[in-house]
Amino acid sequence: MNLFKIAAATPLLLLTGAQGMSQVEVAIEGLRNGRGDVHLCLTRHPRHFPNCRDDPAAIKRTVPASTTRVTMNAAPGEYALSVFHDENRNRELDTMLRIPREGFGFSRNPRIRFGAPRFRDVRIGIAPGFTRLSVRMQYML
Repeated sequence: MNLFKIAAATPLLLLTGAQGMSQVEVAIEGLRNGRGDVHLCLTRHPRHFPNCRDDPAAIKRTVPASTTRVTMNAAPGEYALSVFHDENRNRELDTMLRIPREGFGFSRNPRIRFGAPRFRDVRIGIAPGFTRLSVRMQYML
């Protein structure tokens, strides 16, 4: 490698290392309507999944339900993503007899039977640079 190539690559390497953040683009698929908001939560800790409410390190975003792509910044590592469609904007996943009345989704789009999936089943790796993933919303009622 010649000196010119090293000199040209150095600022890019320094910038990437200084920020230490990756960009994550989440495509939200299958929202049943554009009412309300969509809440996204990216966490590294299994004990805070799927409800990131008590995770001070969680990366959270709230966007209008008309949004189909959301960009988040995160340090590279392993995470789990949970999403829910808050149609009435009360900031809670509403249930009836413990069955969700509003839509939800997770990284890796697992099949949901009874209860939320385990962290290890939805764990994703966020690489340095850019990561793209999609979440397919599910509605039970």
